[in-house]
This record gives sequence, C-alpha cells and structure tokens, in this order.
Amino acid sequence: MDNIIIGSGPSGRLAALQLGKLGQKVKLIEKKHIAGTCLNEGCMVICALTDVTKFIETNNRFNKRGFIKSQLDVSYDKIVEKIKETQTMLRSINQEECEAAGNELIYGEAKIENEEVIVNNESFTYDNLLIATGARPFIPDIEGNEYGLTSSDILNLDDIPKQLNIIGGGVIAIEVANIFSKLGSEVNLFARSTVLKDIKDEDATSYILKHLIPEINIHEHVNVDKLTKNKLVLESGEEFEGKSLFATGRIPNSEIAEGIVELNPNKTIKVNERMQTNVDNIYAAGDVTGGIQLTPIARMEGICAARNMANYPNKISYNSVPQTLNLNTEVSFVENEKIDENHEIVDIGFPGIAGPGNFWTIMDGETGFTKVSFDADDNKIKRITSISPSSVSDVAYLSYIMREDYDLNDYDDFIEIHPSTDTNYKIIKNMWL
Repeated sequence: MDNIIIGSGPSGRLAALQLGKLGQKVKLIEKKHIAGTCLNEGCMVICALTDVTKFIETNNRFNKRGFIKSQLDVSYDKIVEKIKETQTMLRSINQEECEAAGNELIYGEAKIENEEVIVNNESFTYDNLLIATGARPFIPDIEGNEYGLTSSDILNLDDIPKQLNIIGGGVIAIEVANIFSKLGSEVNLFARSTVLKDIKDEDATSYILKHLIPEINIHEHVNVDKLTKNKLVLESGEEFEGKSLFATGRIPNSEIAEGIVELNPNKTIKVNERMQTNVDNIYAAGDVTGGIQLTPIARMEGICAARNMANYPNKISYNSVPQTLNLNTEVSFVENEKIDENHEIVDIGFPGIAGPGNFWTIMDGETGFTKVSFDADDNKIKRITSISPSSVSDVAYLSYIMREDYDLNDYDDFIEIHPSTDTNYKIIKNMWL
C-alpha cells in the first residue's frame, strides 16, 4: 500500500515512522527542513535560549550569595550559530531515522491535483494521503505589520534588541518575553485582554508575574494601532520605541487542501477522531487541524492517523493533556475535563520543595508552589498547576493518572527519585486523605 505524507514535522514524521514499522511504503515530502516548527523555529529554539537565560540567572544568584565571582559577556550571534549547528545535526539524525524505517524522503513543495501529489514536477499516486503541513504565525491586519517580527525570526536577529515590544499575551509571547528580558532587552508586552489565559489558576498567574518575569512591562486590555520600523503606537496614542514582535497565535497551512477536503470555518482541516477527513483515504494531523497545538499532541495525532491508514483502527482522546510554560522555572498544568463541575471541588496548595534547581532559591522565597483541585465526590484530581524545576515531569505522570481515571489511593505504589523537588503525590495524599 502506497502512503504519501506531506510535511515532516512531529505529526508527519511520527506517522511515517509508525507506517514504516508496520511494513507500509511511505513517501514523506518536506518543503524545507525535516522536523518542522518544533526543531527549526519553535520549541527547541525556545528551550535552547531558555537554557542560556537559566545559566545567566543562576550565575547572578551565585554572585549575589558571594561564593562565585564572575561577569558574563553574552554573544547572541554565537548562541545562534551553535543553535543552528545543533539543528543541522538533529535534522540529519531525524532523516536517518526515517530512512532506516524504510521511508523515502523527498524535498520539495507539494501540490494535490486529480488524486495525485505533484512535487518537483513529478506525480505520485497514493492509496492513503496524510496532510501534516502545520501552521505559521498569524500576522494581525494593522498598519505597518510588515515591520513586525515573529517567533520564526528569532534566529535571524543581528543582536539582542535594546527594546522589544511583544504583541500577544499567550504562552509563546511570555516565553519570548522572558528570554529577551533575561538577555538584557527592555521588554514591553501588549495584550488585548489579559495574559496567560490558558493557565486557569489566578494564584499561579500572579506568581509568574511577580516572581518569574517581574522585569517585563505588561500592558493588558490595549490595542496596537500601528508599527513603524522602530516604534509601536497604541490606539490611545502612546508610543513605545524598539523592535516589535507578533505572538498573536497561529494559522493553518491548509491552502494545499482547499477544494480537496472539507475545511472548518477557521480554515483548519476538519477531521474525525480517527484523523480522517471527509475523503476516506485522506487524513490530516497536527497543527493544520487546529485544536491543541503542542508537539506531543501532533505526534499522537500522526501515530493515530498512521495506524488507521494501515488498517489498524485507532481513535484519539484529548482528555487531561499536560502543558507547560517554559520559563527559568517551569510552569506546568493540566485539567481533567471528565470531572463534573457540579461536584464539590476542593483546592489545596503547598510551597515548592528544596531540591535540584530549587535549593538556592529558598532565601529569595522563590521556590514556586503547587496547587491541586480535587473532586471531593469521586476522590480524583480535577486540576493541577505546578511551578518548580521538576514540574514538567511531575505533571506529566500525574496527568497519566488522571487520564487513566485512577483515584488518590492508586498513588501509594509510586516512589520518586530523591533528591528532587517532586514529592507531590505524597503531599497530595497526606493533605487530603
């Protein structure tokens, strides 16, 4: 059976690997770079730069304590150079993995015509097609928007901007704001409503603003009127010097599918729980379908699509998806949508625990905290928000317990590795049961 996948980001690449393991023939078509936004413009770039800012913050804290004396000289062009070198290495590894699974990787821009895929002036037929073309930054329709950068431009900057104006209030906006403020930029952030609406806990948002990004100037409930090359102007007439960057969401790269499959009103590709479009042998996965735009979700959707393409029936579920805000201390959160809001919900909270990454923050009172909401009727977790160096792994395993519909008594057999900042499951049981 011949399968064609258009797009080699997390969803397309994992689908190709899955199909290869199932003994299926796959042509994987990529327009630019293998591994998609995550490696080339998104998550991995943010991680790399945040690693640098964590080092800067730790260095400053140790200098403040007096047991290390050092002065840093940060070279942004050298950081970018090494990020790009690492990306090249990872692309090579990803390509080797695909080819080792029996996939044929083709570079070029694809079109779909007459039930064929055309790339590099060559036509290919398919038994099944997966569209995994991702999404791109949304550029608002305001005067001077051509002067606005996006997250895709971060590695193209000549140097660290003296002033940076970020338009947006979501996760990407805050992560980019944190990076450049820690690197030395004066950062203003402009949100049409409030910041960090994805985080449902107000205490967590307050902690983030006060303790993790206090140096960022946040302007809520404002509208940007226009941009110039080195200035942002609000509708109120207030002006702010510096470069501007849009972090205002993403739009699907679905143009390739127009007239081929059914699209949603927002131009994302409409799929069912099997990642199948209204055309039986055409599937779509990842950001091009809308929904939760996270790399693990894209991978999950790609694998689901691949299994169905290979006639292994599979459905997808989005309950209790863990998420994170990648700052110098990670903020992770998850919500169980299955729990009835009409039940009694009880909140407990506790401060962060000393451990790796947190010991030297104790004297500053910045060890973070965890807040957990319980369904008192069913003895199950409704929501978790955790701010700690280990929150990414903590919330990941707790979200699994939530997805599997376990109650708190099922935590008993879990043993954490010590020392760590993860004692959540013990504290949760001792405070509640």
